[in-house]
Amino acid sequence: MPDISRRPTARPGSGTAAFAAVAAIFVLFTAASSAPSPLYVVYQEAWGFSSATLTVVFAVYVLGMLGALLVVGALSDHVGRRPVVAGAIALEAVSLGLFLAADHVSVLLLARLLQGIATGAAMTTLGAALVDLDPPHAPGRAGALSSVIPLTGLAVGALGTGALVEYAPAPTRLVYGLLLGGMALSAVVLLFLPETSARRPGALRSLAPRLGVPHAIRPDLYTLLPILIASWALAGLYLSLGPSVAAGLLGLRSHLIGGLVVTLLCGTGAAAALLLRGRPTAGLLDSSAALLAGGTVVSLVGIETGTVALAAVGTVVAGVGFGGAGLACFGTLARLAAPAQRGELFAVVFVIAYLAFSLPAVIAGFAATSAGLRPTALAYGLTVVALGALALAAQRLRARQTARRAACPQAAV
Repeated sequence: MPDISRRPTARPGSGTAAFAAVAAIFVLFTAASSAPSPLYVVYQEAWGFSSATLTVVFAVYVLGMLGALLVVGALSDHVGRRPVVAGAIALEAVSLGLFLAADHVSVLLLARLLQGIATGAAMTTLGAALVDLDPPHAPGRAGALSSVIPLTGLAVGALGTGALVEYAPAPTRLVYGLLLGGMALSAVVLLFLPETSARRPGALRSLAPRLGVPHAIRPDLYTLLPILIASWALAGLYLSLGPSVAAGLLGLRSHLIGGLVVTLLCGTGAAAALLLRGRPTAGLLDSSAALLAGGTVVSLVGIETGTVALAAVGTVVAGVGFGGAGLACFGTLARLAAPAQRGELFAVVFVIAYLAFSLPAVIAGFAATSAGLRPTALAYGLTVVALGALALAAQRLRARQTARRAACPQAAV
């Protein structure tokens, strides 16, 4: 294989085709990460493990992703984008091979852990490469896509897998074979992509995780915590137990529907993030919190009454809140933090978001095993609603404090 680390460095912003290729690889990684979600029910039926074990399988992926985000997040700034992406593709291929061969939950756990590491390394590096290649005729496109691609990939991966499981042969094999083919194609494409980041010293030092929140930004981060936790906790529920809720509580046994459950939330979130990107963040935070809480209430009513349409409408409404919340949270922090502070600050935010994404889902898995799926879904949903209400209250309080400081600048000193 050619030495991809020695290709010449390209001028940042050059190459529309390269930009599109990087975006496509980014989508492929995130689609692969959600592909197992509609299959969890299939694995559960075939191997007879509990909902608690199911959510542990889900959580080890997040553990691997967090580790990669914290450890190799800055590595491509020192060794180049292409070597890190190549390593992520190779590790993703290993994980997909394990999925193909899996005949026990322990193999599934290892596959998800490796997939989490690969996805975390790929997300940070591909996101940086998009910024490097940001088209001169459309400045800011990379930032918008970096917000939209992860949710789009999650939606496409879940829906595509659901369709394959329902209508194609070899439900636990075919999707991984196709994804392996996609990774092989990505490796070939990578050979022809320009390197956008010159090598520089400090690679080993960059592997030490760095977390930090500037003192001046802490009150704003505290204000954002309720909606950040609520939105990502809801996403964790949908990706881990969503297909089980659809099958067990709403009687929707189609695996396509199981994938559609994830797609309704994440796909709507991606569309919302794209369409709302020009809105002021303060108003967007308020409306997103209200939509997240309101949509969750509607979904819970649909689940309790067995009304599928109501549950679907609630999911779409919550999805708009999910997309808007992510856009507003990261937009607010990017505006408040100095460029030199953003790396460490965003690392903290990613840790919070992915812990909210995984830990409540694991707790819900154990609760579903002992108390049942229905009361667990109800309690989980009501917690999200309470966090959404708290987010609204926190935003109002922060706005009043800011207004008082602006009216009495001497008192703020």
